[in-house]
Amino acid sequence: MKKFLSQLDHALIERTIAEAEKKTSGELRVVIHRKPAPDPVATVKAQFEKLRMHRTRERNAVLLLVAPESRTFAIYGDTAIHEKCGDSFWSDVATAIGDHFKQGDFTGGIVHAIDRAGTLLATHFPRRPDDKNELSDGVVDDGKVI
Repeated sequence: MKKFLSQLDHALIERTIAEAEKKTSGELRVVIHRKPAPDPVATVKAQFEKLRMHRTRERNAVLLLVAPESRTFAIYGDTAIHEKCGDSFWSDVATAIGDHFKQGDFTGGIVHAIDRAGTLLATHFPRRPDDKNELSDGVVDDGKVI
């Protein structure tokens, strides 16, 4: 886990989130979950609710959860996103993240996931003139935005 955390470029991740959100009304977040997450899907859903991501105006938020202790991750999109893209998109993104992680490219995997999710959001939820950033772009690490 220390190797993962020491190699993570939080500033690049946050810039990537901010850039992706310039093209969409959707919201993107990344959580580093320091406890083991043997069921990453349940964990990402719980974090999604805890962070109140379901309260965005268009129900179009995406959360990427990475649990380095258990070497697991999951990506979760709110109801409006899931209706537009289905399971295959998330499977493709997960495969790409896994490939990056296997090579030790942790920041690259996260950035790739943000880029892919941002592209999907921009296609289905383009940015509106009155759009506001509803959620912080900061990486959430062990429950704290850093």
